[in-house]
Formats: sequence, C-alpha cells, structure tokens
Amino acid sequence: MTTPTGRTAERSRSTKETAIEVRVDLDGTGTTEIGTGLPFFDHMLAQLGRHGGFDLVVRADGDLEVDAHHTVEDVGIALGEVVAAALGDKAGVRRFASILLPLDEALVEVALDLSGRPFLAYGIEFAPDTPGLGTPPFDPQLAEEFWRAFATAAAVTLHVRLLAGRNTHHIIEASFKAVARCLRDAVRIEGGGIPSTKGAL
Repeated sequence: MTTPTGRTAERSRSTKETAIEVRVDLDGTGTTEIGTGLPFFDHMLAQLGRHGGFDLVVRADGDLEVDAHHTVEDVGIALGEVVAAALGDKAGVRRFASILLPLDEALVEVALDLSGRPFLAYGIEFAPDTPGLGTPPFDPQLAEEFWRAFATAAAVTLHVRLLAGRNTHHIIEASFKAVARCLRDAVRIEGGGIPSTKGAL
C-alpha cells in the first residue's frame, strides 16, 4: 500500500506563560529538532520522534524561572493538537497498538487507541523528593502531566504502566519510547476506511 502524503500539521500556542511552536510529519524519517530549555525533556521528545518514525520540530520558550510545569504541559497540548490535525479523519489507520518495552532494568507497558476519546491511565509513581533530571531540572512527576495534556489534546486513550524499574531516567525514557512505538503502529495506514463501527473517530 502506498504511504499517504500530507499527514503534517503545525501549531503555534502563546500564553502569558509560554510560547510554543510544534510541527509534525507522521510519515517522516524520525528527524527531530527540539529546544524547550529543558535538556532532559528535549531528550525525551527526541526519543518520541525518532522511535515514532515521524519528523518533529518543537520550540518552546517558557517561564522556567517559575517552574517547568507550564512548559511541559503546554508542549503536550500543542503536540497533541498537531498529531490530531495530521491524522485528519483517521481513514485507514491501524488505530490500536500496544507494547512491552524494556530499557535495562525498567520495563514499561503501553496501550494506545486513536479513539477520539481522551483518557490517560498512568501507572508510574515517583516519590515527591525524587531528584529532577538535567539542568534546569525536569521533575519526574511532570511526565504524567505531559502525557495527560497530550492524550487530551490528541483525543487518544493512553495507558502507561510500570512493570519493573529503579532508575528514574530509564523509567521515563522507556515510557517515551514505548508511546512512540505505539504511535508509530497506530497511525500506520493498513486499510481504506475509518476503523470504527460508528464511521468516525
């Protein structure tokens, strides 16, 4: 089957707290250009594009002097919006995907449905005093806020669950890679119609 063209979208989002620009090509090659002011978050977003197999540009200027929360959440919103826009009516997509993904001692399970119904079930917990990653620090608990913002804006059902793991970096990176691989599978074109008995997603 021929890969479709034109599954791209871009968005600019500006508030008093952040200015975000995001562009995605779902049928790209995994090329990324990321800059959020949070090096660890940049690394995670690069994993998302690379292992998702789509081209991703993210530029964010946020009030990091206050907290990283606004930047992380607003990037999640903008990214979810561009993925939803690039998918269009979702005709022909595989829709469902799941994976068990290891990274050394960490093992994460992810299941995803391009359902049109936003829902996040997030089963990864970090103690409140878990050190941040990178400089400026990325609070590990912000990963949940990112995925909630993404799932809501993209209108996807997303389950993320930790089965094993001790290293904070490994756990978060495994979760981003696992969601990336599920997105890669779920957006794949393998049919001609909308994969729903309702006729719409």
